[in-house]
Amino acid sequence: MPFTPKTPYLTTDGIIELYDGDRFKGIVLIERKNPPLGLALPGGFVDVGERVEDALVREMKEETTLDVQIVRLLGVYSDPKRDPRFHTASVVYVARAEGEPRGADDAKEAKVYALEAIPFNKLVFDHATILQDYLRTHV
Repeated sequence: MPFTPKTPYLTTDGIIELYDGDRFKGIVLIERKNPPLGLALPGGFVDVGERVEDALVREMKEETTLDVQIVRLLGVYSDPKRDPRFHTASVVYVARAEGEPRGADDAKEAKVYALEAIPFNKLVFDHATILQDYLRTHV
């Protein structure tokens, strides 16, 4: 019988910095259609045969309708308790976009939040931790 390793599911999440020209407007959060319900960073699963960076760009488009450019890697988040459904490991990127986000696919709604107005108490998964890390490194 062949050995089949059991590993965490690989996901990617994006902190989309939304701009209007040179003016920073805020970051994009989505309201989830599926449990766990609440606000979240847009993101999703990496498909087999797909680069994580390509998955990030695809997921951002699917959930917010925005075309993003990756700015930098924020980090990898892999706490086994980060997702109540099962163990995931997420590669989190900071990305830049322009335009007006619209909720699509798994997102009921997509909205822009000023950094000082992020509703941390409504965030699901470990996205409050991720955004606190982002704010510590945001220049």
